[in-house]
This record gives sequence, C-alpha cells and structure tokens, in this order.
Amino acid sequence: MNIEEPDNYTKWKRQPLSALLFCIIGSLINIAGSSIAVRFDLPIFLDSAGTILTAAFGGYLPGIAVGYITNVINGISDITNAYYAVINILLALAAAFFERHGFFRNFFKILIAVFVFALIGGGIGSILTYCLYGFNFGEGISAPFAIYIHDNLIENVFFAQLLADLFVDFIDKAITVTLVIITMRLMPQKLRPLIHFYGWRQTPIKDSEETLIDSHKTRGLSLQHKILLILSIAIVVIAVSTVGMCFILFHNAIIDEHSDTCKSIASLAATTIDGNKVDDYIGNGESSDDYLKIKSQLQAIKESSPNIKYLYVYKIEKDGCHVVFDLDSTDSYGNISAGSSPGDVIPFDPSFEPYLDLLLKGENIPPIISDDSYGWLLTVYQPIYNSDGKCACYAAADISMHQETLDEISFLAKCISLFFAFFILILAIGLWLARYNVILPINTMSLAAEEFAFTSENEREESVKKFNALDIRTGDEIERLYNSFAKTIQDTNGYIMDIQNQSNVISKMQNGLIMVLADIVESRDKCTGDHIKKTAAYVKIIIDQLRINGDYTDVLTDEYRDNVVHSAPLHDIGKIKVPDSILNKPGKLTDEEFEVMKQHTTAGKEIIEDAITLVDESGYLTEAKDLAAYHHEKWNGKGYPEGLAGEEIPLSARIMAVADVFDALLSKRSYKEPFTFEKALSIIEEGSGTHFEPTIVKAFVDAQNEVRKIAEMNISKEYHF
Repeated sequence: MNIEEPDNYTKWKRQPLSALLFCIIGSLINIAGSSIAVRFDLPIFLDSAGTILTAAFGGYLPGIAVGYITNVINGISDITNAYYAVINILLALAAAFFERHGFFRNFFKILIAVFVFALIGGGIGSILTYCLYGFNFGEGISAPFAIYIHDNLIENVFFAQLLADLFVDFIDKAITVTLVIITMRLMPQKLRPLIHFYGWRQTPIKDSEETLIDSHKTRGLSLQHKILLILSIAIVVIAVSTVGMCFILFHNAIIDEHSDTCKSIASLAATTIDGNKVDDYIGNGESSDDYLKIKSQLQAIKESSPNIKYLYVYKIEKDGCHVVFDLDSTDSYGNISAGSSPGDVIPFDPSFEPYLDLLLKGENIPPIISDDSYGWLLTVYQPIYNSDGKCACYAAADISMHQETLDEISFLAKCISLFFAFFILILAIGLWLARYNVILPINTMSLAAEEFAFTSENEREESVKKFNALDIRTGDEIERLYNSFAKTIQDTNGYIMDIQNQSNVISKMQNGLIMVLADIVESRDKCTGDHIKKTAAYVKIIIDQLRINGDYTDVLTDEYRDNVVHSAPLHDIGKIKVPDSILNKPGKLTDEEFEVMKQHTTAGKEIIEDAITLVDESGYLTEAKDLAAYHHEKWNGKGYPEGLAGEEIPLSARIMAVADVFDALLSKRSYKEPFTFEKALSIIEEGSGTHFEPTIVKAFVDAQNEVRKIAEMNISKEYHF
C-alpha cells in the first residue's frame, strides 16, 4: 500500500481550512451572479456557477454545501429561492461526477455536461416551478405558464415554456462550464489537492489505493452501502412523518379557513335578507320591491371574497331546495354560468341527505364537503329567521375544493423540495464523515493486512512498517481496533521470528542427526571416507545447475532442493544391514556377495518407510526413500534393484546416480586407485544416455568448476550445508 510521506500529514490537517475558504468563494460567486442578473434584468442568472465550480474542484460535499447554503441565504429575502436549493444540489452532484470522470477535458463530453446541466436547471427547474405555482390558473398568476380555456380549446404552453427555459439555461450553463474550464487551466496543479475537501483521520493514501478499496467486492452489502441505507431510512422516516404532520395541519387549516370564509360570507348575506319576505321573493322574484337591490348587495358580498364560487339563498322544503336568490357565477377562466330563477326547485344533492331533517327543522348544520352535480365544493348554510324566530330560509356560500387541492399540492411540493435538498445535504455529510472516520480506516487496515508479506524477515518488517505508517487517529473504537491490530501484527511478527529461529535450530539438529546416522553407517565402510558429504554437495550443484539451465523448473523448487540435498546422506543407509565381511572385503566380490550388497537399496527403502509411518509430514523422507532405493538404477534400465528405465526412475535418484558414481571414481578403494578428475568426468560423460540421464550429465559438466572445488576440498572441515 502506498501512503503519503509522514511529513505531509501536517499539510493534510490544514487542508480543510483552504477547502472551506474555497466554499465561501463559491457561495459568493453564486450570490454575485444572481444579484447582477437581477440588477441588470438579464435573462441568465449564473446563480449556480459557484456551485459547479466548487463541486468540480472540491468534490460532492463542498458543491452540495455551497448550493444549499447559497439558496438558503437568498431565501432570507425571498423564500422562493429556498425551494430551488434542490436544483443547485443536483447540479453539484452532476459537476462532481463529470470532473471525476474527465468530462471537462474533452470537447464532446463538455457538450454532454452542458446539456445535462441545462436539463437539470431548465428542465427540472421548470417542472418544479409548475409544481410550486403552475396550478394557479387565470389572471394574475405568477407562474411562467398556464392553461387557458377559450371556446372549448385548450392551449397548453407548458412545453413551449419548458423548451424556452432549456434554451436559456443551456446558454447559462455553457458560460458557467467555460468559466470552470478556464479556472482549471489557470489554477496551479499543486493547489488543486488543497481545494478538495478531504477529511483524513489517518495518513492519506494514494488515489489509486482509494479506487482499489472502492472496487473491492463484499459477500453482502458493503459497509458504505449499509451506512447509506441506514441514513436514508432514518431521514426518510423523519421526513415523511414531519411532512405528513405538516400536510395534515395545513389541510385542516385550509378547511378551517375556507369554512370561516364561507360562514362569514353566508352570515353577511343573511343580514341583507328580510325573513318575512322570503315567500314574496320566491313568488314574485325580481318584481318584488327590493329584490334587485338585495341581489345587488349579495353580488357585492360575493365579490368581496375571490374564493367564493357560489352564493345563493334557498328555502328548504320536503320536495327540494326552493330558490330565493341564486347569483350568476364566473369561473376562474372567465366563463359565466347563470343562476337559477326564483321559485325554481332544485333536488337535494346526495351529500345533503344526512342533514335533511335538520335543514327542514331550520337548525344549523356543520360545513359540508360534497362532490355532486355542482362539483367539488365546501358549503356553509346560515339560517335566516323571520320575525317569529323561525328559519325562513338559508343563505349558502360555496368554495371550490379544487383550489384547496391545488394549494395543498403546491404546499406539498414546497415541503418535498425543501426536504429533498436537506436530505441530500445530510446524506452527503453523513457519508463523508463515515468514509473518513470508518470506511477508509477499516479498509486500509484490511488492505494492509492482505498485502502483508511473510516470505522473509525483511518483507515482514517492511509490512509492519507500512501498517504502522497508516497512523489512524479517529479517536474512537476504530483507532482502538487499529492499535490492537498493530500490536497483534508486531507480536505475531516476533512470534514468527522466534518460530523460524527454533525451526532453524531443529532443522540444523535434524541435519546433524542425519549426518551422524550416515557417519555411523559410513564408519562400517572403511573405504568411503567423505563420500556421503561430497555426494550431497554434488547433488546440490547439479540441482542448482539444472535450474540455471531451465530444466525441470516445475519440480526443482527451493523446498525440493532442500529435501533432496538434506536427505542425500541417507542414500546408503541400507548398508547398515550388509555384513562387514562383504562391506569391507579387500578384493572383488563374488556374484553371491554382490547380490547381498545390492540388497542395501531395498534395505534402505524399508528402513526409511518405517520412519515415514512415524511422522505426519513425509515429504523430506519420501526423497530419502527414493534416493536409498533407486540411486543404482540406470537410464537404460539395466540397473538394480527394479530395473527401472528413463523417467521411471525418480529425478532425485537420477541425480544421485551421477553424484554417487563420480565420487566413487575419485575415491580410493581396496580394489582400485582413484581416477583423476578429468578421467572421472569423461567416464560420466561416456555414461550419458546409458547409465545416466543426458540432461543431468550436461548440468554436471556445465558446473564442473564448482564440482572440482568440492572434489579437491577437505569437505569434513570446510563444507557446510
């Protein structure tokens, strides 16, 4: 794992201050752009330039913070700006993504970025505006579009306005991205890391290491995704509960407000009507003395409240509602519908049937919300009494519930836009804190542990040094875990060193015991001298040269070489069962005696097989068994004890065959004088392809300089394995 140099840690501790300063600059750019646009009445605002610039240089969190704070500050003077914080935050997310993936370094990708920014600012912005204000149809609406109905033709200018907003915002974002690119070109490269909002609680790691950590797969949800899920659920639950309660309170407040308005209008209308003349108004209508005057007064009362859709006076009878007054109604689009004439009987709407008994008795009824023949209405009935104190009729006022629904939708859109912006901000802060305080420390520890090298003492020490250099300082359980982990690694490294030292001692003791055992066997053969030590040395030379020549690379591992070399002294262990009379006979052996001598191979094999049954790990002794059993086999199949040929003979035995014969040629025997080095080497070469494997002979000849050193050495004093 690559980490920053420790002397850079102080720089990273100061880094958040420079990043915070850059965030302040970004916020001022947003505010300045908006102020200039308003001051000079420009069609473009550049009120997100600071957001995109900060996100491109500083990452997700600074961009989101700048976008949110800017709109909150502007919302102090005009609350409308706060509703559009979500747009600025979405722009920040897009800008950080584009910078991370190199979009600002390629012309065509720059065009894609500008188009996406325009979709967010112009497209989503227009849709949000529609949700916030676009439902207030008719004259005086503040929205940038509306639906007008005239002569049964509906002209929807929403899409026209949407395209216009996209076009203007495309220009706005093109200018903004140009400013970002210019800033990137002019800003010194060494300053850019200081602007990015890091929160290291450890020695910083390289970007490549951070990418590697992020790319690691887990069996289930990653820790980062779990934190994201928990934060999201918590925030959503809180938001839904809060928005739900606010919506219910708003709904009830609207109902109460509309009910109070209707009651006030109905009560005021009731005061203008003489209850004693109701029957006259019904029978004579406009010909009654003061009918038109009262109707004019009722019209003025209705127009005093723009929310009132219908105002009328009914006398309730069993056969229906008898019209006393029914004013003409004008809807929000300018369409006029004439009221009913005096004396007309209007059937009861189904919604009023539960209250008929009360109405027929002239009693008060609560406000009624109905959706019948006259539409979705909230209705309040106010009794009008005659001089006898009896209810002569009712003054009624209606407010359309459609307007309430539109107000509620607008209210809900405002709540959701505010929540969504706050949700992303809190989520970004939570993930940022979790990333630098939990996720990265844990994952860097994990990565350092995965890369820990045990192959050598130097590599272990280097791995421990790298782990300690992480210097995690979260000040919580993570730091405690890191310190415990570091101590465990340090202790484990010490234990490994102790075990290796003990293993080396045991290995040396084992090799020493093997040599002692071999010496015991050798001491019975008075002609062999340093045979076991020199043959082991030749075996090592041959194996090393085979590896240099590139032969048997898949077999000749370090472990294989050590096993063969250290077990080589046991190749003649079977001689312990050969009688002294045969083993040390001064002359040539008879055929019968030679047959007995040949049995030392099978005897050695049996001895080592017995030893193998006593240990769990038999790799070491397996090679010793092969050496003891087959070192007298020949490449052409004419050896003993089994007459194996070619690669049927174990590789270790084929190597020992060369070493054994060569040392025998150089050694003095009771029946011969020693050969010279050159003569012995030529005999080995002559046996290539018959007695010995050609590949092994070649390796032996290639290493003849090393072989000569062993041949001329007093190995018992000078050579150590």
